[in-house]
Amino acid sequence: MLQVCYSPQYFAQTHTNSMEKLTAVAEALKPLGIANFHEPHPLSIESLKQLHAPEYVDAFHTGSPEKMATFQGFKPWNTQLRDAVYQINAGQILAAELAWKHQISANIAQGFHHAIYDFGSSFCTFNGLALIAQTFPNKRIFVLDCDQHGGNGTAEFTKRYENLFNYSIYGLAFGCPTYERSETSHIHKHSGNFSQYILAIYQAFKRAIEWNADLIVYQAGMDCHQNDPCGSTWFSTELIEKRDEMIFRLAKKHQIPLMFVLAGGYQALPELVQLHLSTFKTAHQIYY
Repeated sequence: MLQVCYSPQYFAQTHTNSMEKLTAVAEALKPLGIANFHEPHPLSIESLKQLHAPEYVDAFHTGSPEKMATFQGFKPWNTQLRDAVYQINAGQILAAELAWKHQISANIAQGFHHAIYDFGSSFCTFNGLALIAQTFPNKRIFVLDCDQHGGNGTAEFTKRYENLFNYSIYGLAFGCPTYERSETSHIHKHSGNFSQYILAIYQAFKRAIEWNADLIVYQAGMDCHQNDPCGSTWFSTELIEKRDEMIFRLAKKHQIPLMFVLAGGYQALPELVQLHLSTFKTAHQIYY
């Protein structure tokens, strides 16, 4: 069965449905009988202070100054949100370990790739993608980011961690820069097509193989779906499923351990949960 990280502490009530989505996906996944659930251990605050500016981490931990504590967009600050963010990032570490043990794993999580060293941004508090690279300095961590927005924060962290590579395939420009170990494929949300997306996936795997990646962290975003407010008009449910299938098959073929997270999605919760569930079903079908 799939090894999946989740804790009831992932839940926090916010003015968006982005944190509530995590619990909704977990509750819908349990009856399918395709996943073993693992609850992560608490994350050290010191590890976050190594990842991000200590004054920013302190502000988020205490809620003061509030402007810095809520800079990522979640207002007002509260301890439920704080503890959920900590637990979600702890799940990143456990999911990576499970991927190395089982070849495939997941963390029912999101909210990472826009966070830079100095502060969070766009509902991303801490960069849990870069956190994996920090925690496992002897492993090469390749982020395949298929969120509709480019992973600008992760791109910046590639300059801090030599064992981190970011590859973003996105439809909405979000200031995602290219560096030595940060590459992008921008596929237009109206004039693009899935053939271009396929080529981008192959290019990403080519880079991962050339770089001798020890782990692929797949941001399985659903905000590119055609019914999403941010989505690409051509990106249907069927094509999203083909994207997931292609990525899982390539990772399995090349024997590169892979862990995936939910990433973005802004449709109404019932439709969105089903899209995310499809990723788990596809992963289970291909690996088990």
